[in-house]
Amino acid sequence: MSSPIVDVHTHIYPPSYLSLLRARTTVPYLLDLPAPAAPRLIILPSDDNGALAPSSRGRPIGLEYSFIEQKLLFMSTHNIDVSVISLANPWLDFLPPGEALSAARDINDELEAICKESKGKLYAFATLPVSAPSDEVVAEINRLQQLSHIRGIILGTGGLGSGLDDVALEPIWAMLEKSQLLLFLHPHYGLPTEVFGPRAQDYGHVLPLSLGFPMETTIAFVRMWLSGVFDRYQRLRVLIAHAGGTVPFLAGRVESCVEHERHFRDEKGRQQERRGIWNVLRQNVWLDAVTYSELGVRAAIEAVGVERVLFGTDHPFFPPLDEGTKEWVSVKANVTAIEKALDGNNDAVRAVLGLNILECFLKEEGGKKKQYLESI
Repeated sequence: MSSPIVDVHTHIYPPSYLSLLRARTTVPYLLDLPAPAAPRLIILPSDDNGALAPSSRGRPIGLEYSFIEQKLLFMSTHNIDVSVISLANPWLDFLPPGEALSAARDINDELEAICKESKGKLYAFATLPVSAPSDEVVAEINRLQQLSHIRGIILGTGGLGSGLDDVALEPIWAMLEKSQLLLFLHPHYGLPTEVFGPRAQDYGHVLPLSLGFPMETTIAFVRMWLSGVFDRYQRLRVLIAHAGGTVPFLAGRVESCVEHERHFRDEKGRQQERRGIWNVLRQNVWLDAVTYSELGVRAAIEAVGVERVLFGTDHPFFPPLDEGTKEWVSVKANVTAIEKALDGNNDAVRAVLGLNILECFLKEEGGKKKQYLESI
Protein backbone atom coordinates (compact mmCIF):
# COMPACT_ATOMS: atom_id res chain seq x y z
CA MET A 1 0.00 0.00 0.00
CA SER A 2 1.38 3.43 -0.94
CA SER A 3 1.63 6.13 1.72
CA PRO A 4 -1.61 8.07 2.20
CA ILE A 5 -2.04 11.75 1.42
CA VAL A 6 -4.09 13.48 4.10
CA ASP A 7 -5.41 17.04 3.83
CA VAL A 8 -5.71 18.53 7.32
CA HIS A 9 -6.71 22.04 6.19
CA THR A 10 -9.79 21.93 4.00
CA HIS A 11 -13.04 23.81 4.53
CA ILE A 12 -16.72 23.61 3.78
CA TYR A 13 -19.81 25.77 4.20
CA PRO A 14 -22.55 23.18 4.75
CA PRO A 15 -26.01 24.07 3.32
CA SER A 16 -27.36 24.80 6.80
CA TYR A 17 -24.61 27.37 7.33
CA LEU A 18 -25.30 29.06 4.00
CA SER A 19 -28.92 29.35 5.10
CA LEU A 20 -27.74 31.24 8.18
CA LEU A 21 -25.75 33.65 6.01
CA ARG A 22 -28.61 34.12 3.52
CA ALA A 23 -30.88 35.27 6.34
CA ARG A 24 -28.49 38.12 7.23
CA THR A 25 -27.97 41.60 5.78
CA THR A 26 -24.83 42.58 7.73
CA VAL A 27 -21.36 41.00 7.63
CA PRO A 28 -21.11 38.06 7.37
CA TYR A 29 -23.80 37.40 4.78
CA LEU A 30 -24.45 35.81 1.40
CA LEU A 31 -25.39 38.14 -1.43
CA ASP A 32 -27.51 36.40 -4.06
CA LEU A 33 -27.27 37.81 -7.59
CA PRO A 34 -29.50 37.24 -10.60
CA ALA A 35 -28.83 33.95 -12.39
CA PRO A 36 -26.52 32.72 -13.75
CA ALA A 37 -24.12 34.71 -11.54
CA ALA A 38 -22.81 32.92 -8.44
CA PRO A 39 -23.70 34.33 -5.01
CA ARG A 40 -21.09 36.56 -3.37
CA LEU A 41 -19.65 35.66 0.02
CA ILE A 42 -19.31 38.77 2.19
CA ILE A 43 -17.34 37.79 5.28
CA LEU A 44 -14.82 40.61 5.74
CA PRO A 45 -15.71 44.23 6.52
CA SER A 46 -13.75 45.29 3.43
CA ASP A 47 -16.01 43.04 1.32
CA ASP A 48 -19.07 45.09 2.26
CA ASN A 49 -18.24 48.09 0.13
CA GLY A 50 -21.33 49.86 -1.21
CA ALA A 51 -19.18 51.76 -3.69
CA LEU A 52 -18.56 48.52 -5.58
CA ALA A 53 -21.04 46.81 -7.86
CA PRO A 54 -22.65 43.81 -6.12
CA SER A 55 -20.86 41.48 -8.55
CA SER A 56 -17.50 42.86 -7.38
CA ARG A 57 -18.03 42.53 -3.62
CA GLY A 58 -16.52 39.70 -1.60
CA ARG A 59 -15.84 36.55 -3.56
CA PRO A 60 -17.99 34.29 -5.77
CA ILE A 61 -19.05 31.13 -4.00
CA GLY A 62 -19.47 28.14 -6.29
CA LEU A 63 -20.56 24.57 -5.68
CA GLU A 64 -17.09 23.65 -4.38
CA TYR A 65 -17.77 25.67 -1.23
CA SER A 66 -20.71 23.61 -0.01
CA PHE A 67 -21.28 20.44 -2.06
CA ILE A 68 -19.39 17.48 -0.64
CA GLU A 69 -19.37 15.82 -4.06
CA GLN A 70 -17.13 18.66 -5.24
CA LYS A 71 -14.82 18.08 -2.27
CA LEU A 72 -14.51 14.38 -3.12
CA LEU A 73 -13.89 15.20 -6.79
CA PHE A 74 -11.15 17.64 -5.77
CA MET A 75 -9.59 14.93 -3.59
CA SER A 76 -9.67 12.43 -6.45
CA THR A 77 -8.10 14.93 -8.88
CA HIS A 78 -5.20 15.57 -6.49
CA ASN A 79 -4.78 11.99 -5.19
CA ILE A 80 -5.84 12.92 -1.65
CA ASP A 81 -6.93 9.86 0.33
CA VAL A 82 -8.43 11.49 3.43
CA SER A 83 -9.52 15.03 4.30
CA VAL A 84 -10.24 16.52 7.71
CA ILE A 85 -12.92 19.07 6.87
CA SER A 86 -13.83 22.11 8.95
CA LEU A 87 -16.37 24.89 8.82
CA ALA A 88 -14.75 27.91 7.19
CA ASN A 89 -14.49 31.30 8.84
CA PRO A 90 -16.19 33.18 10.41
CA TRP A 91 -17.71 30.04 11.96
CA LEU A 92 -20.46 30.98 14.47
CA ASP A 93 -18.75 33.99 16.02
CA PHE A 94 -21.52 36.34 14.89
CA LEU A 95 -24.51 34.54 16.42
CA PRO A 96 -26.39 35.86 19.48
CA PRO A 97 -25.66 33.82 22.62
CA GLY A 98 -29.12 32.26 22.69
CA GLU A 99 -28.77 30.84 19.17
CA ALA A 100 -25.16 29.64 19.21
CA LEU A 101 -25.43 26.26 20.95
CA SER A 102 -28.26 24.86 18.82
CA ALA A 103 -26.54 26.09 15.63
CA ALA A 104 -23.23 24.48 16.66
CA ARG A 105 -24.93 21.18 17.43
CA ASP A 106 -26.78 21.18 14.12
CA ILE A 107 -23.65 21.94 12.10
CA ASN A 108 -21.48 19.48 14.00
CA ASP A 109 -24.09 16.75 13.55
CA GLU A 110 -24.24 17.65 9.85
CA LEU A 111 -20.44 17.35 9.56
CA GLU A 112 -20.56 13.99 11.35
CA ALA A 113 -23.23 12.71 8.94
CA ILE A 114 -21.27 13.91 5.90
CA CYS A 115 -18.15 12.14 7.15
CA LYS A 116 -20.01 8.95 8.00
CA GLU A 117 -21.39 8.74 4.46
CA SER A 118 -17.90 9.15 2.98
CA LYS A 119 -16.84 5.66 4.10
CA GLY A 120 -13.51 6.68 5.60
CA LYS A 121 -12.56 9.51 3.26
CA LEU A 122 -13.64 12.35 5.53
CA TYR A 123 -13.18 13.33 9.17
CA ALA A 124 -13.88 16.73 10.71
CA PHE A 125 -12.95 19.51 13.08
CA ALA A 126 -16.10 20.66 14.85
CA THR A 127 -17.14 24.25 15.49
CA LEU A 128 -17.97 25.79 18.86
CA PRO A 129 -20.78 28.07 20.07
CA VAL A 130 -18.28 30.72 21.14
CA SER A 131 -20.87 33.41 21.95
CA ALA A 132 -22.73 31.07 24.32
CA PRO A 133 -21.99 30.83 28.06
CA SER A 134 -18.75 28.92 28.69
CA ASP A 135 -20.55 26.02 30.35
CA GLU A 136 -22.46 25.43 27.10
CA VAL A 137 -19.21 25.52 25.13
CA VAL A 138 -17.71 22.94 27.50
CA ALA A 139 -20.82 20.79 27.21
CA GLU A 140 -20.54 20.78 23.41
CA ILE A 141 -16.86 19.77 23.55
CA ASN A 142 -17.86 16.94 25.85
CA ARG A 143 -20.63 15.86 23.45
CA LEU A 144 -18.25 15.92 20.49
CA GLN A 145 -16.31 13.03 21.97
CA GLN A 146 -19.28 10.81 21.17
CA LEU A 147 -19.19 11.70 17.45
CA SER A 148 -16.97 9.12 15.82
CA HIS A 149 -15.64 11.27 12.97
CA ILE A 150 -14.82 14.41 14.94
CA ARG A 151 -11.07 14.76 15.46
CA GLY A 152 -10.82 18.20 17.03
CA ILE A 153 -12.31 21.67 16.95
CA ILE A 154 -11.58 24.75 14.86
CA LEU A 155 -11.36 28.06 16.72
CA GLY A 156 -10.81 31.60 15.53
CA THR A 157 -8.26 33.90 17.09
CA GLY A 158 -11.01 35.84 18.85
CA GLY A 159 -11.76 32.90 21.14
CA LEU A 160 -14.94 33.78 23.03
CA GLY A 161 -14.66 37.38 21.85
CA SER A 162 -11.68 38.76 23.78
CA GLY A 163 -8.76 36.83 22.36
CA LEU A 164 -6.97 33.66 23.40
CA ASP A 165 -5.51 35.08 26.62
CA ASP A 166 -9.04 35.58 27.96
CA VAL A 167 -9.48 34.00 31.42
CA ALA A 168 -13.01 32.99 30.40
CA LEU A 169 -11.38 30.35 28.17
CA GLU A 170 -9.93 28.45 31.13
CA PRO A 171 -12.69 25.80 31.30
CA ILE A 172 -12.50 25.37 27.52
CA TRP A 173 -8.73 24.80 27.65
CA ALA A 174 -9.25 22.35 30.51
CA MET A 175 -11.85 20.36 28.56
CA LEU A 176 -9.75 20.33 25.39
CA GLU A 177 -6.76 19.07 27.37
CA LYS A 178 -8.85 16.42 29.08
CA SER A 179 -10.47 15.23 25.84
CA GLN A 180 -7.20 15.50 23.86
CA LEU A 181 -9.19 16.89 20.94
CA LEU A 182 -6.89 18.87 18.68
CA LEU A 183 -7.43 22.64 18.58
CA PHE A 184 -7.13 23.99 15.03
CA LEU A 185 -6.29 27.68 15.39
CA HIS A 186 -7.36 29.66 12.31
CA PRO A 187 -7.48 33.40 11.46
CA HIS A 188 -10.36 35.50 10.19
CA TYR A 189 -10.23 39.05 11.52
CA GLY A 190 -6.85 40.07 10.15
CA LEU A 191 -5.48 43.52 10.92
CA PRO A 192 -7.30 46.88 11.04
CA THR A 193 -8.17 47.98 7.51
CA GLU A 194 -6.28 51.28 7.99
CA VAL A 195 -2.99 49.34 8.15
CA PHE A 196 -3.28 48.59 4.45
CA GLY A 197 -3.68 52.21 3.41
CA PRO A 198 -6.17 54.11 1.27
CA ARG A 199 -5.46 52.05 -1.84
CA ALA A 200 -6.16 48.67 -0.25
CA GLN A 201 -9.19 48.08 -2.48
CA ASP A 202 -6.92 48.30 -5.53
CA TYR A 203 -5.25 45.07 -4.43
CA GLY A 204 -8.34 42.94 -3.79
CA HIS A 205 -7.83 40.42 -0.98
CA VAL A 206 -4.05 40.22 -1.34
CA LEU A 207 -3.03 42.33 1.68
CA PRO A 208 -5.52 40.98 4.26
CA LEU A 209 -5.02 37.35 3.24
CA SER A 210 -1.26 37.28 2.67
CA LEU A 211 -0.25 39.60 5.53
CA GLY A 212 -3.24 40.22 7.78
CA PHE A 213 -4.10 36.57 8.41
CA PRO A 214 -0.54 35.43 9.29
CA MET A 215 0.02 38.36 11.66
CA GLU A 216 -3.37 37.81 13.30
CA THR A 217 -2.46 34.16 13.89
CA THR A 218 0.96 35.06 15.27
CA ILE A 219 -0.44 37.58 17.74
CA ALA A 220 -3.12 35.14 18.93
CA PHE A 221 -0.66 32.33 19.62
CA VAL A 222 1.83 34.62 21.37
CA ARG A 223 -0.95 35.95 23.61
CA MET A 224 -1.79 32.37 24.56
CA TRP A 225 1.84 31.70 25.42
CA LEU A 226 2.39 34.97 27.31
CA SER A 227 -0.71 34.41 29.46
CA GLY A 228 0.59 31.01 30.61
CA VAL A 229 -1.99 28.81 28.87
CA PHE A 230 0.65 26.21 28.04
CA ASP A 231 2.01 26.26 31.58
CA ARG A 232 -1.42 25.52 33.05
CA TYR A 233 -2.46 23.05 30.33
CA GLN A 234 0.74 21.27 29.37
CA ARG A 235 -1.05 18.56 27.37
CA LEU A 236 -3.06 20.99 25.23
CA ARG A 237 -2.65 20.12 21.53
CA VAL A 238 -2.75 22.91 18.92
CA LEU A 239 -2.57 22.90 15.14
CA ILE A 240 -1.80 26.38 13.80
CA ALA A 241 -2.97 27.30 10.32
CA HIS A 242 -0.82 28.61 7.48
CA ALA A 243 2.45 27.22 8.86
CA GLY A 244 2.02 29.20 12.07
CA GLY A 245 1.73 32.60 10.43
CA THR A 246 5.01 34.30 11.27
CA VAL A 247 5.58 32.38 14.51
CA PRO A 248 8.55 30.36 13.16
CA PHE A 249 10.30 33.58 12.09
CA LEU A 250 9.50 35.68 15.18
CA ALA A 251 9.51 33.21 18.10
CA GLY A 252 13.13 34.02 18.95
CA ARG A 253 12.41 37.74 18.93
CA VAL A 254 9.35 37.22 21.13
CA GLU A 255 11.34 35.19 23.66
CA SER A 256 14.12 37.79 23.67
CA CYS A 257 11.63 40.57 24.35
CA VAL A 258 10.25 38.62 27.31
CA GLU A 259 13.77 38.09 28.63
CA HIS A 260 14.36 41.85 28.59
CA GLU A 261 10.90 42.94 29.77
CA ARG A 262 10.82 44.26 33.35
CA HIS A 263 7.11 43.51 33.50
CA PHE A 264 7.98 39.81 33.74
CA ARG A 265 10.33 40.25 36.71
CA ASP A 266 9.30 40.16 40.36
CA GLU A 267 10.23 42.76 42.97
CA LYS A 268 13.61 41.04 43.45
CA GLY A 269 14.36 41.12 39.74
CA ARG A 270 13.79 37.41 39.21
CA GLN A 271 12.16 36.40 35.96
CA GLN A 272 8.80 34.68 36.14
CA GLU A 273 9.05 31.00 35.35
CA ARG A 274 7.36 29.88 32.17
CA ARG A 275 7.87 27.25 29.53
CA GLY A 276 9.99 28.58 26.69
CA ILE A 277 8.22 29.31 23.45
CA TRP A 278 10.41 26.81 21.58
CA ASN A 279 9.57 24.13 24.12
CA VAL A 280 5.86 24.75 23.58
CA LEU A 281 6.24 24.72 19.81
CA ARG A 282 8.02 21.37 19.87
CA GLN A 283 5.77 19.66 22.41
CA ASN A 284 2.28 21.14 22.00
CA VAL A 285 2.09 22.49 18.48
CA TRP A 286 1.64 21.16 14.94
CA LEU A 287 1.83 23.40 11.86
CA ASP A 288 0.17 22.85 8.54
CA ALA A 289 2.28 23.35 5.42
CA VAL A 290 -0.10 25.79 3.73
CA THR A 291 2.62 28.31 2.95
CA TYR A 292 3.23 27.91 -0.81
CA SER A 293 7.00 28.25 -0.48
CA GLU A 294 10.03 26.08 0.22
CA LEU A 295 11.36 28.63 2.71
CA GLY A 296 8.07 28.66 4.63
CA VAL A 297 8.03 24.86 4.92
CA ARG A 298 11.65 24.84 6.10
CA ALA A 299 10.83 27.42 8.77
CA ALA A 300 7.89 25.32 9.95
CA ILE A 301 10.12 22.25 10.15
CA GLU A 302 12.77 24.15 12.10
CA ALA A 303 10.15 25.45 14.52
CA VAL A 304 8.30 22.26 15.44
CA GLY A 305 10.19 19.38 13.83
CA VAL A 306 9.43 17.61 10.56
CA GLU A 307 7.21 15.10 12.37
CA ARG A 308 4.82 17.91 13.36
CA VAL A 309 4.27 19.47 9.94
CA LEU A 310 1.09 18.44 8.11
CA PHE A 311 -0.09 18.78 4.52
CA GLY A 312 -3.08 20.99 3.74
CA THR A 313 -4.75 22.61 0.74
CA ASP A 314 -7.07 25.33 2.13
CA HIS A 315 -9.70 24.09 -0.34
CA PRO A 316 -12.07 25.57 -1.57
CA PHE A 317 -10.17 28.85 -1.33
CA PHE A 318 -7.59 29.86 -3.95
CA PRO A 319 -9.21 28.04 -6.89
CA PRO A 320 -7.73 28.36 -10.38
CA LEU A 321 -8.98 31.46 -12.17
CA ASP A 322 -8.56 30.01 -15.65
CA GLU A 323 -11.76 28.26 -16.72
CA GLY A 324 -11.44 24.54 -17.35
CA THR A 325 -8.32 24.07 -15.21
CA LYS A 326 -8.60 20.87 -13.18
CA GLU A 327 -5.35 20.86 -11.20
CA TRP A 328 -5.19 23.65 -8.63
CA VAL A 329 -1.99 25.72 -8.79
CA SER A 330 -2.24 26.35 -5.04
CA VAL A 331 -2.15 22.62 -4.27
CA LYS A 332 0.77 22.01 -6.63
CA ALA A 333 2.64 24.91 -5.01
CA ASN A 334 2.25 23.38 -1.54
CA VAL A 335 3.33 19.89 -2.63
CA THR A 336 6.32 21.28 -4.54
CA ALA A 337 7.33 23.39 -1.54
CA ILE A 338 7.31 20.31 0.70
CA GLU A 339 9.37 18.29 -1.79
CA LYS A 340 11.95 21.06 -2.27
CA ALA A 341 12.22 21.80 1.46
CA LEU A 342 12.96 18.14 2.18
CA ASP A 343 15.33 17.86 -0.81
CA GLY A 344 15.20 14.18 -1.71
CA ASN A 345 14.23 12.82 1.69
CA ASN A 346 11.31 10.78 0.39
CA ASP A 347 10.46 9.31 3.79
CA ALA A 348 10.07 12.80 5.25
CA VAL A 349 7.98 13.92 2.26
CA ARG A 350 5.63 10.97 2.79
CA ALA A 351 5.44 11.81 6.47
CA VAL A 352 4.41 15.42 5.89
CA LEU A 353 1.94 14.49 3.14
CA GLY A 354 0.10 12.03 5.35
CA LEU A 355 1.87 9.81 7.85
CA ASN A 356 2.52 12.55 10.42
CA ILE A 357 -1.19 12.92 11.03
CA LEU A 358 -1.33 9.37 12.35
CA GLU A 359 0.68 10.36 15.42
CA CYS A 360 -1.17 13.66 15.67
CA PHE A 361 -4.49 11.84 15.87
CA LEU A 362 -3.46 9.11 18.28
CA LYS A 363 -5.53 9.04 21.43
CA GLU A 364 -4.67 7.40 24.72
CA GLU A 365 -7.36 5.06 26.02
CA GLY A 366 -6.74 2.84 29.02
CA GLY A 367 -3.01 3.44 28.86
CA LYS A 368 -2.86 2.44 25.20
CA LYS A 369 -2.82 4.56 22.07
CA LYS A 370 -5.78 4.12 19.74
CA GLN A 371 -5.58 5.20 16.12
CA TYR A 372 -8.01 8.00 15.29
CA LEU A 373 -7.96 7.54 11.51
CA GLU A 374 -8.91 3.88 11.26
CA SER A 375 -9.17 4.03 7.46
CA ILE A 376 -5.45 4.76 6.93
